[in-house]
Amino acid sequence: MKLLRYGEKGRERPGLLDQDGCIRDLSEHIDDLSGNALETGTLMRLAAIDPRSLPMIEGEVRLGPCVGRVGKFIAISLNFGDHAAEVEQEVPQEPVVLLKATSSISGPNDDVVIPRGSTKVDWEVELGVVIGKGGVYIDEADALDHVAGYCIVNDVSARDFQMERGGTWDKGKGCDTFGPLGPWLVTKDEAGDVSNLDMWLEVDGKRYQDGSTRTMIFGIAEIVSYVSGFMSLQSGDVITTGTPPGNGMAQIPPVFLKPGNVMHLHIDKLGEQRQRVVSS
Repeated sequence: MKLLRYGEKGRERPGLLDQDGCIRDLSEHIDDLSGNALETGTLMRLAAIDPRSLPMIEGEVRLGPCVGRVGKFIAISLNFGDHAAEVEQEVPQEPVVLLKATSSISGPNDDVVIPRGSTKVDWEVELGVVIGKGGVYIDEADALDHVAGYCIVNDVSARDFQMERGGTWDKGKGCDTFGPLGPWLVTKDEAGDVSNLDMWLEVDGKRYQDGSTRTMIFGIAEIVSYVSGFMSLQSGDVITTGTPPGNGMAQIPPVFLKPGNVMHLHIDKLGEQRQRVVSS
């Protein structure tokens, strides 16, 4: 299934995308695409519904973040070997874990706002993992049983806040609008094997990132297991798993986002995002 949330900001409703690309409303079956609604039993119940029996949403609507009420937004850094080489960093021996503020989460096509005082806002197309079944100290062999599905994440980052303001990466990762999620959550059964998905990102039509999940250093099961050794995972938590080469900081000379730019992101099987960059 391709599950989604639609409607105005803060008042999103749950839905799914049918085989014809139409949005169907799920409000009679779940109150939101969050928490317990992402557990296996509920997903199986939703999968058994004939989409044609659900109300169709006519006209254009805003897509919200594909997961609501996210408890933790966890990011894995330097997780692509070709990206680590590009930025002249050693391949990490363990996953590098940081947190993005949940207040950074936005819709897949919402504007990205350059925060006051930043001149080095950058892009990162990433594969997001949505936790379905919570747990702690999860065995790697069981880790995929805890995954509800996958989505696109744009891990927008203010490099000056991240690297020039005291060395705390979270400051450059958690600004408002710096975490677009979606357009939909593709359930694990539909997404299948995500270890070899092409992914790319363009700015104003120029392709800067053009990579694949096959160059990830740590796979999904290993990441979920590893993170659960440091913090319990709950239904609806999101883990974004790193980016391939080509972000703005790595360009020669570096290229950063400016008001008026448009980012366009794609990951095979997971859809596309498009964001306009605006000033604060």
